[in-house]
Amino acid sequence: MKILQVCHRVPFPPIDGGNFAIISMGQSLISAGNTLKVFALNTTRHFADIGKLPEVFRRQTNIEAHKIDTSIKIIPAFLNLFSSKSYNISRFYSKEVELKLIELLQKESFDVIQLESLFTAPYIKAIREHSKAKIVLRAHNVEFLIWQRMRDTCKFWLKKKYLGHLAANLKKYELKMLNKYDAILPVTQDDADVFIKMGCSIPILVTPVGADVSVLRTHYRENPEQCLFHLGSMDWMPNVEAIEWFLKNCLSEVSQKFPTLKMYFAGRGMPDHLKELGNKNTVFTGTVEQGQQFIQSKSIMIVPLLSGSGMRVKIVQGMAMGKAIISTTIGAGGIAYTNGKNILIADTPDEFIAAIEKCVKDKSFCKSLGREAMKLAEEKYSNEAIGKSLNNFYKKLIAGTVTLNFKH
Repeated sequence: MKILQVCHRVPFPPIDGGNFAIISMGQSLISAGNTLKVFALNTTRHFADIGKLPEVFRRQTNIEAHKIDTSIKIIPAFLNLFSSKSYNISRFYSKEVELKLIELLQKESFDVIQLESLFTAPYIKAIREHSKAKIVLRAHNVEFLIWQRMRDTCKFWLKKKYLGHLAANLKKYELKMLNKYDAILPVTQDDADVFIKMGCSIPILVTPVGADVSVLRTHYRENPEQCLFHLGSMDWMPNVEAIEWFLKNCLSEVSQKFPTLKMYFAGRGMPDHLKELGNKNTVFTGTVEQGQQFIQSKSIMIVPLLSGSGMRVKIVQGMAMGKAIISTTIGAGGIAYTNGKNILIADTPDEFIAAIEKCVKDKSFCKSLGREAMKLAEEKYSNEAIGKSLNNFYKKLIAGTVTLNFKH
């Protein structure tokens, strides 16, 4: 099959969960014998010089990217308070980009056009008019839920009100678009259940985020530095909220119990106010160019997410590399884990501190947790297994024989 991946940003380098998820999806499709082309919005926030991307990546994806200004502008953002349209979505639509997409569709035909996230949905009308391909939404999250959860945990009333407005408008758009695709690929069953409750009447295939597990497991290290670490995009609000919660509620007691234990926090767009919450044991860095090496050198991954939906790619990576992982229930959403065997789940400060204490004090348990996590990643989240499942689904979708059984 010939598949077009329409991406809301250039998915390279794989330094955050979103890019990693898109790249791993492309690798899954290629591993199943498909021809792939990537059409990407080259946003101001994640701008990339296509000519400087690795040659092998450009060859595999035949990528083309087109500039779009997605920056948040004060006046349009303010005026949106008096509108029912989603400001989150409107920033990703450009007439110029749409014309470039139409130009591509007039030159080439595709069997499936896979939209990476809701933010590419504004281009559906043009796709329908210029292509006979099946349109599939790769739902990385139920987008409005992220904003609802951030609203629910926000304490500043004015910001809470604004987040509620954004969440409400995003939900309206997500509902409006729900049955305009030919199928949806949520990454978790929980997200699939939300779509069903919202009234989804098209085929759904739960397709978790995969990884090149065979490669990642080669980065396993028997005795990494005993420390805590978090790696994630810090220009994503749920990650900022998570680390702020950890620093305010757990850092002091963890440092008292383990005065020499280092804690590393890395990711693009690290806010200064988080650094101010740290102490002598905390190390803050920005973008990590070599994410696998960063993870490889450390022992205990923490994922204290309080909001968000979908699936945390970094957990899949960490598991494939044999890391001990401590996460909230929300953070581990979509992972087929067994608490206490291949991950530790902690939803309160006391539980998080206790989980850290267990891993630090009992090194054999910490290693066992990592080894079991690696086994889980191999069994459930390899790109090859995901590619085979998706290929079978796409063939049935094109043939018109796929059923509305939401658990394929």
